[in-house]
Order: sequence, then structure tokens, then C-alpha cells
Amino acid sequence: MTKDMVDIKFIRENPEKIRLGAVSKNVEIDVSKILELDEKFRDLNIEVQNLRAERNQAAKDRNIERGREIKAKLDGLETELSSLEIELNELILQIPAIPKDDVKVGKNDSENDVIKTVGEIPQFSFKPKDHLELGELLDIIDVERATKVSGARFAYLKNEGALLEIALVRFAMDKLVQKGFIPIIPPTIISKDSMRALGYMENGGEEDMFQLVDEDKVMVGTAEQSIVPMHKDETLDFKKLPLRYVGYSSSFRKEAGSYGKDTRGILRVHEFHKVEMVSFVANGKDDDEHEFLRSIEEEFFTELGISYQVIKMCTGDLGFPAIRKYDIEAFIPTQEKYREVTSTSTTGDFQARRLNIKYKEEDEKKLVNILNGTAFAIGRTLVTILENYQQEDGSVVIPEVLRKYTGFDRISPKL
Repeated sequence: MTKDMVDIKFIRENPEKIRLGAVSKNVEIDVSKILELDEKFRDLNIEVQNLRAERNQAAKDRNIERGREIKAKLDGLETELSSLEIELNELILQIPAIPKDDVKVGKNDSENDVIKTVGEIPQFSFKPKDHLELGELLDIIDVERATKVSGARFAYLKNEGALLEIALVRFAMDKLVQKGFIPIIPPTIISKDSMRALGYMENGGEEDMFQLVDEDKVMVGTAEQSIVPMHKDETLDFKKLPLRYVGYSSSFRKEAGSYGKDTRGILRVHEFHKVEMVSFVANGKDDDEHEFLRSIEEEFFTELGISYQVIKMCTGDLGFPAIRKYDIEAFIPTQEKYREVTSTSTTGDFQARRLNIKYKEEDEKKLVNILNGTAFAIGRTLVTILENYQQEDGSVVIPEVLRKYTGFDRISPKL
């Protein structure tokens, strides 16, 4: 990553906005140190450029002695300039994406806002079973054997459970391809440089990643992390915007900081599968696209017939690269509350700047805006289906919209 890929001009002109934006995300940065280094870099760069011009003139004049003097001085100054640039870039990389003005300032998820609740909460005439009890009764989830093979927080999906996952993937893929999304199955291992450019390595993010020892690579926590960098250092065709992808992949997370939380079943596991949406849009078009992605997420859960609520995240719960984010939370009967099943974020031009992804409109190159949104986090969606559609005898009715993919309309207990 080079200095010209960072909007240092905006930092110079808006130091307090940068500082307050970072603080609102619970990130402390030293803006004054950045500006100090930037000034030193600019002054030294001018000196280096002047000396290079003098060296060229000395060469034209065949003044060998003067050329040697300039070269000796240049060697030291160019080394100093390179070191300054590296130090400056490292500090700039610690600046998070600054939240949009409509995002509420708040410390953490306790200050998020519920902006919408949709659907009816199911009423049972019996005590509902949780998803793991149902999964074992139906012989579709096997945590015990997965623990034996892989350790805690892994699971086998089998029988109708495996087919139900495939049904969800097909349902999402079919609908999104009809809406113009390009289907893609991306890599699940990417370089640390790619992950860093996305903005996920800073502020403790690295702690939640599975890393390949001695490979300088990490395993993705969502398909978006390998889809977005595929256009690094490219200039996209303006006529093809918005460019939308829907990717299906395995995802991996250590779940750092969640020790003891949701250890039962498949709600919070180390390896899971997701169908993820990614959009590249023209600069300034991300607000409309963000609402579009959110409407798709709502459409999915409406068609599944599961009650959900839409959460707008406050600044302290946005994450490093997002400038606005919504969560969809689905109702979990045995927990008697709504739990996150999808999210959608806009990163504005934050990731595009760090990855150098632009488009050309007439004669001008501009940074794209990049967004992402979950179609289905498969495991969590299975949890909501099992618990909301369970029957008194332990069977689970399949949502009607999925039946053409499953080939069955009910999963019954195994005798």
C-alpha cells in the first residue's frame, strides 16, 4: 500500500473529524503525529526531488564530481524518505472508516436501535425444544462426533439437515442471480495483505482469524473477504456498475472474546457456511444500494415466514471498515429473543481506497463504493427454521419456499 492510495488531504483538512470518528468507534489514534510525519515527508520529498533534478543537470553538464556528491546525499535522504513513508502508512492504516452522519454515536451493542419488527412470534401449545435437541432427535446434527474429530464448536450436518443447507443455498442463489448478481465460489484462504487492505486486521481483528503458520495467509470469516480484493488495482467499467456478486463459501472464526457464549449446538461455531452479497457501485450511490441489500435480506426471512427485527448499529458496534451497518435478527423461541442472522454494511470508499479499486466516468477516475450483505449464514438460519417450525411430536415442517429444493416437506424423528 502506498501513500498516494490514502486520502491524506482529507486528514490534513479534517483532523478533528478523523479523531472524533475514530473515538466514536472506540479507536484511539494520534492525528497530530500523522500530520507531523506527513509534513516531514512532504518537506523531505521536495528536497529529494530537487536533488534528483540537480543530479540530472550534473549528468548533462558531465560534472562527474558534482554527480557523485549529489548521489551520496541522495542515497541517505531516499532511505530516510522510504522509512518515513512506511511509518506514516502504518499510522494511517490504524484510522478506521469514519461513520456516516446518520449513524448514532454509541459505545457498544447495548446502544443499537431496533428500527423495525416484522412477523408473528410463534405460539406453541407445548414446551418447544431447542435446535440441538431437535437436531439429535431428527438425526440431522451431530455435535458429539464432530467434537471427537475436530474439537469444540464444530458439527456434522447430515441426512435432511445437509439437504436443507443445500436448499437454502439454492434458494438464495436463484433469487440473487435473477436480480443480476454474478454467482461465484471464491477462495477461503487469502493473503494477510488482502485482509489488511480490507480493514479487518486492525484493532484486534487478527485475533479472531485462523492463520496458516509460515504462509502469511488467513482463512476468511466471510466470502466478502475474498470477493472484494479480486478487483484490487483495477479500473472497472462505469457502464457495468453496479457490479454485484453472490458468493458461497466456508467461513472460519476463532470467536475470540466469546468464551462460554452460545457453546450449545451450532449457533456459534468455528466453521460455518454463508451466502454473501457484494456490491461495487459508483461513488455516492452506496446509500441506495445499502437499502437494496437490506431489503433482500428482509425478503429472504419474510419468505421463510420467520419473525425478525432490523437493528441499526451505533458507532461503537460498526467494526473497523463499516460506515453504516444493519443487522437482521430472527426470533429464537427457546431463547425467547431475537438473535443476529445477517448483516449488511457499506464501507463507502474506505476499502476501495486501500485496495485501489476505481471506475472511469468520462475522463475522470473515481473510487468505487463497496458494500456487503449476508444472504444466509446457513447454521444460524437452520437454527431459526428448526425452532420456529417444530411440531409437538418433534418433527419440523419445511418452509414452503424451500420444498422444491428439498424434495420433502417435513423432517420426522428417526425411530
